[in-house]
Amino acid sequence: MDLVGSSILITGGTGSFGKAFVRHALDHLDPRRIVVFSRDELKQYEMRQKFDDDPRLRWFIGDIRDPVRLRRAMHGVDHVVHVAALKQVDTAEYNPFEYVQTNVVGSHNVVDAAIDCGVKRVVALSTDKASSPINLYGATKLVADKLFVSANHYAAAHETRFCVVRYGNVMGSRGSVIPFFRRLAERGESLPITDKRMTRFWITLDQAVRFVVDSFAMMDGGELYVPRIPSMRLVDLAEAIAPDCVVHEIGVRPGEKLHEEMISPDDARRTLRLRDRYVVMPTIATWGYTPPADGEPVHEGFSCRSDTNDLWLDHDDLRELLAGSGT
Repeated sequence: MDLVGSSILITGGTGSFGKAFVRHALDHLDPRRIVVFSRDELKQYEMRQKFDDDPRLRWFIGDIRDPVRLRRAMHGVDHVVHVAALKQVDTAEYNPFEYVQTNVVGSHNVVDAAIDCGVKRVVALSTDKASSPINLYGATKLVADKLFVSANHYAAAHETRFCVVRYGNVMGSRGSVIPFFRRLAERGESLPITDKRMTRFWITLDQAVRFVVDSFAMMDGGELYVPRIPSMRLVDLAEAIAPDCVVHEIGVRPGEKLHEEMISPDDARRTLRLRDRYVVMPTIATWGYTPPADGEPVHEGFSCRSDTNDLWLDHDDLRELLAGSGT
């Protein structure tokens, strides 16, 4: 089941991913309508200007903490992309309950509203920090992941199905280190690196959007999809962006890992490799889940980590990706 000609709602729709997804959908999916659901009226106003008040777009001010507003917004919706979340690692350590309220309770509200409104398919966006989490943000996203996978049990008597997409750092997104490094480089300042050993997964906004769109077409319900994307050392990233700049180490921040992980060794026992992705299958699937026929089990002891990845970006690769994505 794909998205062409359907009614789509995106939570957190005024963020970097939301704007990229809406652009792709308007250009390639011929939607009946797209409901942009978010809290900030100024961001919605600015986005309306950006898209020239396209008549296919609907604008809902609302918070995923509010189940009544969610049900109103999802009326007549076929597909939901759940993006809304609080995301800053260090902020979460200081404001943990706010993150629980949005990332956990809010996600539960999305599940209930989708089932109540007869939504067909829901894809929820996750993060590499949800695998073996050590910070509050990652822990809330792990709970959200499990809520969406388990939601297929609650929806078994209905047509609604849920899956999760998990990926790493997004080039060009709000809060990305890339524009921050560029601003410092333009001023001739030293670039702060938390630790020269640190590695991260990288994906472009366009790649992330296409991966989500493809996941709608592939999903049976209950999958956790992980794209096969490259890693890069942060010190190499800094050198690629600003070759002549000096870097200095500032130390790992609270809640940070040296290397990120998208699939743990324990989850690998339920993981299949497909051409462009891995799929972590549900532990229990009472709704009649069917594993993909073309999936191959990963090897014993497998994990998907940014430091042991089999795909890597060098300086030229990164510059080409940034140029192609307009970042």
